[in-house]
Amino acid sequence: MSYQSINLPEKLSKFSEHWSPRIIAQMNDYYIKLAKVQGEFVWHDHPETDEMFLVLNGSLDIHFRDGVVTLNAGEMYVVPKGVEHKPVAERECQIMLIEPAGTVNTGDVVDEKTAPNNIWI
Repeated sequence: MSYQSINLPEKLSKFSEHWSPRIIAQMNDYYIKLAKVQGEFVWHDHPETDEMFLVLNGSLDIHFRDGVVTLNAGEMYVVPKGVEHKPVAERECQIMLIEPAGTVNTGDVVDEKTAPNNIWI
């Protein structure tokens, strides 16, 4: 068996699209994804699963109908399942997401920011 680490900066250098997560690993039934985000995303929720955001570089605001949480590099937040939220990044922000395989980035909302959920890098 070959053992090889996953280099996050190298993986992030392989794409430039915003709001289009890329899978870098699978752990049991979960995908570990990287994404570059900038601007406002859409209001959405994930009725069946929590969603974990870890900021690698930059700053990300996650808006809720009754508040907001701001994440800076090295900080994370878990949005509970069924909670409507809208991520916003004034400048490009690099994030890691952990969510069940097959989770669509916009939940049940179909929008121009709905991304394929099966792209590996």
